Amino acid sequence: MTITPPALSVFETLESEVRSYCRGWPAVFDRAQGSRLTDEDGHSYLDFFAGAGALNYGHNNPVLKRALIDYIERDGITHGLDMATTAKRAFLESFQHVVLRPRDLPYKVMFPGPTGTNAVESALKLARKVKGRESIVSFTNAFHGMSLGSLAVTGNAFKRAGAGIPLVHGTPMPFDNYLDGRTEDFLWFERLLEDQGSGLNKPAAVIVETVQGEGGVNVARPEWLRALADLCRRQDMLLIVDDIQMGCGRTGAFFSFEEAGITPDIVTLSKSISGYGLPMSLCLFRPELDIWEPGEHNGTFRGHNPAFVTAAAALTTYWADGQMEKQTIARGEQVERALASICAESAGSGSGTGKGSRTGNGSGTSSASRTSSGTDVGTGAEFRGRGLVWGLEFADKERASAVCARAFELGLLLETSGPVGEVVKLLPPLTITPEELDEGLRTLSRAVLETA
Repeated sequence: MTITPPALSVFETLESEVRSYCRGWPAVFDRAQGSRLTDEDGHSYLDFFAGAGALNYGHNNPVLKRALIDYIERDGITHGLDMATTAKRAFLESFQHVVLRPRDLPYKVMFPGPTGTNAVESALKLARKVKGRESIVSFTNAFHGMSLGSLAVTGNAFKRAGAGIPLVHGTPMPFDNYLDGRTEDFLWFERLLEDQGSGLNKPAAVIVETVQGEGGVNVARPEWLRALADLCRRQDMLLIVDDIQMGCGRTGAFFSFEEAGITPDIVTLSKSISGYGLPMSLCLFRPELDIWEPGEHNGTFRGHNPAFVTAAAALTTYWADGQMEKQTIARGEQVERALASICAESAGSGSGTGKGSRTGNGSGTSSASRTSSGTDVGTGAEFRGRGLVWGLEFADKERASAVCARAFELGLLLETSGPVGEVVKLLPPLTITPEELDEGLRTLSRAVLETA
């Protein structure tokens, strides 16, 4: 497929320079359905990006679209602040019956605003309010949002610099395997907590992603997460799991922390909770933490009722029978096999010896494995992931961008992640067919070989 970059005059002359994704994908997109987008010139693209995880059920999912159209056509409430509405009631009932009760999760539900960073901000505020402390511990390479509180617990130096002011009251600790297994898990963290001379203020909470998506698809082992939960209990700190990108089934189970067998004190959800790409986020927390005063945290668009409608439809359609989790695990195994082949081919082509996977598939059996093989001689690759989030990392830090650029030319949308964009990130819709997934993986393989 030959793609001629369009004349983007109005975007280049009127829109801010802050735009980013459009620079890697120089097309004007017009339509989308399922796992594909089409630009205004009729070129089709297979989507391994899925709205950065906001489109787990694909573009314009027909079941969700029908529910939304029916609601709009009957003049259902669109904007409702935090007023009680039939759409909100239907969502809350579905969430309780389909998600919370089957998992024996006792959470209260808060609608903090339309975006993920709204959910994170509310979680941090609540933790500080409950514990009466300011400090929050986060982890290396974490990403939690772009507003000031969320940036203070985000690791990426480029994003943090955009704040323009000091980002305070956040303390980073090493994420799982950050020190390549040379140091016992949480040795440094616990020593600081227990040493009166360490200078570490007692934290109110610890915030963590079970899989760091923007940080490079770094997968935390279940045992590491269990040890973190135990440390938080022993040290009187709240545990916040940021499940904004990895929740709603991305790793297999509805919540990414289920496999580890832990129950966080606070959980944040956004992105695919609406099911249709509509703005919506949730902050979930144990009932005893619900010490908010009425209106103490609010937002104009926290009552986006069309999102409630599609969210309820997504839950009842995809999560009532357990099939979505099994399907995602199976698709993940398909990706894992393909990435192993790509790394082997990359090694065989003379571009270096490919490394193996450090992976978890969400099945509760092999996900604890964290193995690698081969010797990286400079330009090899390794892969890691869970469910349907995977990363392909190159020793040549600029290779990932070249692979994504070539994939776009071949009709596949991919993004990079990691501190310097060294990882090709795979985030296809959960509803992608095996045939579409195979097509995209073949395209990725071609892009890797052609950029060697």
